[in-house]
Amino acid sequence: MPGLRASLPAFLLLLVLPHGSPAAPGAGQELEPGSRSAAAAARVALQYRNFQAGSLGKLRALGQVRKATLKNIPESGHKYYLQFSTEDYRTGEDAGSCLATVLYPKKKSPPVVSIKCSHTKDKKEIQEEDNRLYQRIRHQTKPITANNIPDSYGNIEPALEPVWALAVAGSSSIMWEKSTETLGYFLAQVKAVKQWMRKDDFIEFDYTVLLHEMPTQEIISCHMRLTWLPGYPLKVKHFCAPESHGLDEGSGAESGSAAAASAEKGASF
Repeated sequence: MPGLRASLPAFLLLLVLPHGSPAAPGAGQELEPGSRSAAAAARVALQYRNFQAGSLGKLRALGQVRKATLKNIPESGHKYYLQFSTEDYRTGEDAGSCLATVLYPKKKSPPVVSIKCSHTKDKKEIQEEDNRLYQRIRHQTKPITANNIPDSYGNIEPALEPVWALAVAGSSSIMWEKSTETLGYFLAQVKAVKQWMRKDDFIEFDYTVLLHEMPTQEIISCHMRLTWLPGYPLKVKHFCAPESHGLDEGSGAESGSAAAASAEKGASF
């Protein structure tokens, strides 16, 4: 769609940016778009969105940061104002541009994210993709169990693509919650997954996922119980056990809910 990468409608700018122009000189520190801190903040915003959307058809990966500004908010923390392009997590095609703010609080709590994005898919396309992936899981005659997604060569079996997509959406909640201004996360691998059969229409999985912590290079193992039905919020409960820190405190969240209101193709996520 022409122009999506270059600009966004003015009304979206008003929704996510403060009055005036936060990128203007004097309003904050201009950051190099290619800086690690700008990319990390944009990735956190997308992780929040990927979980909140509760939709496999809406999953996005970070493309390029176009503009980034940093402001120090007294008594609150550092706030990033961002404009960036995105890609479809599965195909790598242009998925539209986003405007976001990310506040890293001084107190220990998840980043506070506000994000608005333009779209290259219409609502019907997204619903059809969600239903197609959902039906691929529902039509299995036996509960799905699998290990090492992707494998050591980076490959994902076609039959397991919906399982991987759910892992991306669910783990986005964990990565958003754990992120700080100095630590970020990528989904490295689904170490193990098991489906629980239910009598209702929801699908439910137990995952063990491995997160790559940056810049420490640590691998963090997290257990995640995920429940999903297209059109409903994604529900995730998890606990993480970093090898060097013992058992991390567990938490639960639901996409699109108050509990998550304050929440990339392989290693890109």
